[in-house]
Amino acid sequence: MHGTTMIFLVVVPIFAGFGNYFLPLMIGARDMAFPKLNMLSYWLAFFGGVTLNLSFFLGGAPNAGWTSYAPLSTTAYSSGTGIDFWILGLLMIGTSSTLGAINFVVTTLTMRCPGMKLTEAPMFVWSMLITSVMVLFSTPMITVALIVLLLDRNFGTQYFSVPGGGDPLLWQNLFWFYSHPAVYIMVLPAMGIVSEVLPVFSRKPLFGHAFIAWSSVFIAVLGFAVWAHHMFQVGSPLSVDTFFAAASMVIAVPTGIKIFNWIGTLWGGAIRLTSAMLFALGFIAMFVIGGLSGVMLAVVPINWQVHDTYFVVAHLHYVLFGGSVFGFFAGFYYWYPKVVGRKMNETLGKAHFWIQVIGFNLTFFGMHIVGLLGMPRRIYTYASGQGWDTYNFLSTIGAFIVALGVLLFVINWFMSMKSGEKVGDDAWGGATLEWATSSPPPPHNFNKIPTVHGLNPLWEGDSHLKE
Repeated sequence: MHGTTMIFLVVVPIFAGFGNYFLPLMIGARDMAFPKLNMLSYWLAFFGGVTLNLSFFLGGAPNAGWTSYAPLSTTAYSSGTGIDFWILGLLMIGTSSTLGAINFVVTTLTMRCPGMKLTEAPMFVWSMLITSVMVLFSTPMITVALIVLLLDRNFGTQYFSVPGGGDPLLWQNLFWFYSHPAVYIMVLPAMGIVSEVLPVFSRKPLFGHAFIAWSSVFIAVLGFAVWAHHMFQVGSPLSVDTFFAAASMVIAVPTGIKIFNWIGTLWGGAIRLTSAMLFALGFIAMFVIGGLSGVMLAVVPINWQVHDTYFVVAHLHYVLFGGSVFGFFAGFYYWYPKVVGRKMNETLGKAHFWIQVIGFNLTFFGMHIVGLLGMPRRIYTYASGQGWDTYNFLSTIGAFIVALGVLLFVINWFMSMKSGEKVGDDAWGGATLEWATSSPPPPHNFNKIPTVHGLNPLWEGDSHLKE
């Protein structure tokens, strides 16, 4: 339940929330295109989460891991109702994501204010658009897989049963065709946030706006061509492994384009190390480490050696925690004044950053080493004296430090709502339209729909936009 909860009930909903609140503001719209569809999406996600967790009280929690590989997830090995609740919950959450994605796409394409070309839309808007397209193409695969698994478990079909003429590898292909694009579904919005934060606190326009935008498109396309690198061990032909290994390496290119353009944005800028800026920089550093280990995993012989070890766990968390979560913190500190009308305490924010960085690296960096030493994942205990003990002890300490950082963040969050420094409409001297309206914004976002010119309307002489 850990993996399922963090992906489907934490990271994805967080960025959906950011998108629903800020995307209309950033394109000069008064609301999302389909408000009622938005509400339906929210309630489906809510009740999907409730359904997932009902299994703890009604028949036992899902016991086949977050991947639920067949045949382990079939009734022959998981006879309780936990997997069924897991399936039904994910089906509701998947439907919620699909409805939300339709809303984001339609809103972005049809509701931009006069003068705003799609190519000139803020980078966070671009990231939500590309993410939504990925959701629309990938979610049907996991939906089909879940329905078929439900049929196998409850209606006697044999799609994943070898004795019945089925194939367990069918589940793996369908699952990973969705789940690897899901990595970028969780990371691309964070990349969009970083692309908004860096220019503001460097006092420079984003370097290579078009390159960063189109690199997101290439990440999305290539994201659908790498799923089988999770399956190098299943005996696929050499040509298949070669294709997916090459694609997994090539996807590092558009990611590298973003990194170098972010560095170009920072170069020569008047950098202000606010809490938001620190987390944006932390995102870049942590994601680079996760990306480099990903390139290593794309090499088939290396993959064979470290597959299902803690090396993979380390890679995943550097991408998703060091990536998505650090991006979330950057966006939260950046946009908090817009939502509340007050800044968060910068001293506490910077303390939170350094505690988070130390705790995160202490928790997960050593997992690379124990993975190389052969420590398998998905076990709850192990014999002592195998060279893993010290690193696992340090990981435990690091996890408590991470928890301390999150606690400090929560304290700062709620304390600042009453005692934070009051700010005007534009707390940071931002360039995009959300800073042109009041803080917090009115229910309709703008009293008058703005007309813009250029990529950074508040920096390019459009002073009339200030309400």
